[in-house]
Amino acid sequence: MKYILATKEAMTQYFAEDGKCIAATLLMAGPVTVTDVRTKERDGYEAVQVGFGTQLPKRVNKPQQGALKALGSFRFIREFRPKHGGVPEVKVGDKVTVETFAPGDQVSATGTSKGKGFQGVVKRHGFHGGPRSHGQKHSEREAGSIGSTGQQRVAPGTRMAGRMGGDTVTVRGLKVLAVDAANNLLLVSGAIPGRRGTLIEIKALNS
Repeated sequence: MKYILATKEAMTQYFAEDGKCIAATLLMAGPVTVTDVRTKERDGYEAVQVGFGTQLPKRVNKPQQGALKALGSFRFIREFRPKHGGVPEVKVGDKVTVETFAPGDQVSATGTSKGKGFQGVVKRHGFHGGPRSHGQKHSEREAGSIGSTGQQRVAPGTRMAGRMGGDTVTVRGLKVLAVDAANNLLLVSGAIPGRRGTLIEIKALNS
């Protein structure tokens, strides 16, 4: 099982050996520290819990301080569950670095998308809006009908204006293009959700 936590740094271009230009995302990946190993006998499921980043001790709650007092204070705590069962042979305190991955690995990236605030139906759902003729003066970006009058209510799931973004998004089928172990940098093909500094969970597709 290959996994690591990272923060999104920037988007850039990568020129492959055949000369193709590939859109890519640069990530500051790890190192992460194994903070706990979940077992089926003790916890009911199998997973590896890791900590990433540094945090002031006063900003960490007391239960977490007690559980991690020998390891330090982490900004992020996440768990990775193996897809096919069987936790890798790791123990509390082990470090996982970007060297876990190699160019060519297929990975998935999970992060929180950018928040866009309150948006209308055209931007949020791709509505075309109303016609621009025949007396339709102010209907360019209106939602239109939201259901029959006889219902006297709004049907569940009706697409309307509202808050957009800020969702957990997973992008699969990405490819590791380059690994810089000295600077803890990972270059991944394609776009990854979130702004600069967003926490990204990177996991190999076959793990």
